[in-house]
Amino acid sequence: MQKVLRFFFLAAGGALLLNGVHVCLISNLNFGTLLVFALGAVLLLCGLLYARLWKWLRVVVLCGTAALVLLTAGLSAYGGRDRAADETDALVVLGCGVRGDRVSVGLARRLDKARAWYDEHPGVLIVVSGGQGPQETVTEAEAMRRYLVSCGVAEDHIVKEERATSTLENLQFSDALLRERFPNGCRAALVTSSFHVFRAERIARKLGLDWGHLGAPSKWYAVPMNNLRELCAIVNEWRRGTI
Repeated sequence: MQKVLRFFFLAAGGALLLNGVHVCLISNLNFGTLLVFALGAVLLLCGLLYARLWKWLRVVVLCGTAALVLLTAGLSAYGGRDRAADETDALVVLGCGVRGDRVSVGLARRLDKARAWYDEHPGVLIVVSGGQGPQETVTEAEAMRRYLVSCGVAEDHIVKEERATSTLENLQFSDALLRERFPNGCRAALVTSSFHVFRAERIARKLGLDWGHLGAPSKWYAVPMNNLRELCAIVNEWRRGTI
């Protein structure tokens, strides 16, 4: 059993470190990547120093890792179950970063999810929400609009929300736009990455928004980074009282 656990720590730690390096080579270093490196280093050290570790410390690391795996798997599973009615009037696509004026891979997946729904429900309005960050030459909303238009979405079915800098503001400002467009009320659904659905939906409920959701899967290599970062964000939102 001890050999199995030692092998697990070595293999899991090495895999996470390699994953972190891979992500750094194809994208920017961020907090999620640092979390992957940190967890990988801890697990690798536990494997290398296995015989010298106290038994209780091995148990703590093992149980902590198992809890993280279950929680991150739960986030993806929850977000992977789409809950949007066919009668939905509007989709709200939440921004998640732009490089210059080009949408990131994760954001493109959110937009592809919205476009697929639009193809099946041509009358739906798409609200693209996101302001402009320090490394962005246009607002996230403008970059998303361009992407959707290039994919065949009619411009008059796209509305930009260009002020939001957080998930909370995405929902608040988009809701204000929808109230102007639909003074008698409308059915809406938020569109975001599957790992982000849980937090976004809880914030929406806190705001009194009974919206459905569509979750876009992440690339396999981004799952550890995104989900670990998201767990920290959920804790932070809970601490602030926004969920």
